[in-house]
Amino acid sequence: MSRPPSLLPGDGRRSVVTDDPRAGAQRPLLIEARDDVAAIITWLREFEDSPHTLTNYRKESRRLLLWAQDRGRELRTLRREDLLDYQRFLANPQPAAQWTGPARPQDHPDWKPFTGPLKPSSIKQALVILGAMFKYLYDAGYLDANPLALSRRKSRGVMADAPLERYFEHEVWEAVLDSLEKLPMETEREQRHYERARWLFHLLYLSGVRRSEVARATMGDIFQRNGLWWWRVLGKGNKIGDIPVSEDLLDALARYRGHLGLSPLPLPGEATPLVCRVIGRGQYTTLTPTAIYLIVKQVFLRAAALFRSHDRHLASRLEAASTHWLRHTSASHQLDAGVPLLVVSQNLRHASIQTTRKYLHSEDDARHAATQALKMRRSTDKE
Repeated sequence: MSRPPSLLPGDGRRSVVTDDPRAGAQRPLLIEARDDVAAIITWLREFEDSPHTLTNYRKESRRLLLWAQDRGRELRTLRREDLLDYQRFLANPQPAAQWTGPARPQDHPDWKPFTGPLKPSSIKQALVILGAMFKYLYDAGYLDANPLALSRRKSRGVMADAPLERYFEHEVWEAVLDSLEKLPMETEREQRHYERARWLFHLLYLSGVRRSEVARATMGDIFQRNGLWWWRVLGKGNKIGDIPVSEDLLDALARYRGHLGLSPLPLPGEATPLVCRVIGRGQYTTLTPTAIYLIVKQVFLRAAALFRSHDRHLASRLEAASTHWLRHTSASHQLDAGVPLLVVSQNLRHASIQTTRKYLHSEDDARHAATQALKMRRSTDKE
């Protein structure tokens, strides 16, 4: 097994090594790590078979470790109050010159841990990841306690099963597609960017896949079986699933491949990335998940500009949208089109069909319309 990249490449800091990180605890120490960096690397190695998860977990653990080191603290000395301070820090990293800056590779000399304050949803996700890290290090005997175990927990009752709102209604989706078609196409390079964006939106919407799944896919993952076309997707937790390729998606694929100078349909085992970087003709290089996010985000921002003058609420929604909204939109629109709930659940590879039920917005619309039958006054009342 290859070793993961260093947790803190080139930051010039050293972690404090302790003779007994358990500080006298009676529980057995189940890992060899004798300092915070080594302990976190051991935890991260548990996710080497899931690159996307590893990237996110590494980012959040590194941020916390840099924050703690900046205050001369080790993980085992952090208490609940410290994590509350860190939560507030994530919402406003200060001093900004030390902590925030443009997105750069982590080995860049001017790399910063943040590009700006985190949104509430990102802060919540960061704390969930760190909670998993603290629990692992506590269970391993490296820490005496988990300071995030006291975190106020929200009920998983009604709110957990509430319908998801991060999707586009059909009218808004049409506006997004209009913005896509209005991308500049004056130069050859702009045309290539347009063709790639067009293919990417077809791919994300018609399949409902995640951007990380697109980034790791090749043309050879799309194959024919019994005369039907399928896309074999490597998903979360390295789980493999087969997604039907519709005629619309197959036509969009043939158009994109023709633009790349390839045959209309992929060959078995073809290693060409499913979505390529725009470089030289005949050069096929994988697109990163971040690049996919930025391409989609550009189209959303263009659509937001169309609504900003007369519908600021809708413009704000479009500005907040991400690639994952396309997965939610795909699921919602499949159900609206009459695709059976079980089929949508299988296409999205949900572990539970109850997860898929959150996309049944049409049921709520029908219930809302039916409720209008209740009136304060009977229609036959006369003055």
